[in-house]
Amino acid sequence: MKRIIKWSKHEYSFNRRFIATLLAGVLFLVLIPLLLIRELPPVDKIIGFPSFSFGIINYAIGGIMVLIGAIYAFRSIISQLTRARGTPLPMMATQKLLIDGPFKQSRNPMGFGAITMYLGMAIVVGSLSSLIMVLLFLLLLILWIKKVEEKELEIRFGQDYVNYKNSTPFMLPRLWRK
Repeated sequence: MKRIIKWSKHEYSFNRRFIATLLAGVLFLVLIPLLLIRELPPVDKIIGFPSFSFGIINYAIGGIMVLIGAIYAFRSIISQLTRARGTPLPMMATQKLLIDGPFKQSRNPMGFGAITMYLGMAIVVGSLSSLIMVLLFLLLLILWIKKVEEKELEIRFGQDYVNYKNSTPFMLPRLWRK
């Protein structure tokens, strides 16, 4: 935790933040999708998992989920890069508490977006192994947020973060006004 707090005190140039975000994007937008779409579906056959393929229905539902997830994730990342002068990465943390835009609907819109995208991909390929992997990723994400990120944000932003935390849903966006 001390290391994350130390990292968060340093503000990086936009170019450094942008490059770091692009590099992280390789993992989250290339490697994880490849795992879900290409590597895990054959595992279903080896293990004997049934496919849940319903043709165009998988593509329609999964495609809509990928689109919705991408919108949430990218809007969040752009806000972090530009308005909050940080990145999604803990070592280049935001310098400002974001409570508007996608962050008005959810405290973790990027996490919501990524999980929704990955669930959509698992549905498109109809892979139970991919679906299980996404659920494991969700569990790890929730543990990280609850055990590390929320505590770090409370230390950095104090009562402003506590008020925000108490009035904004954890991950599932609230689409209506209070």
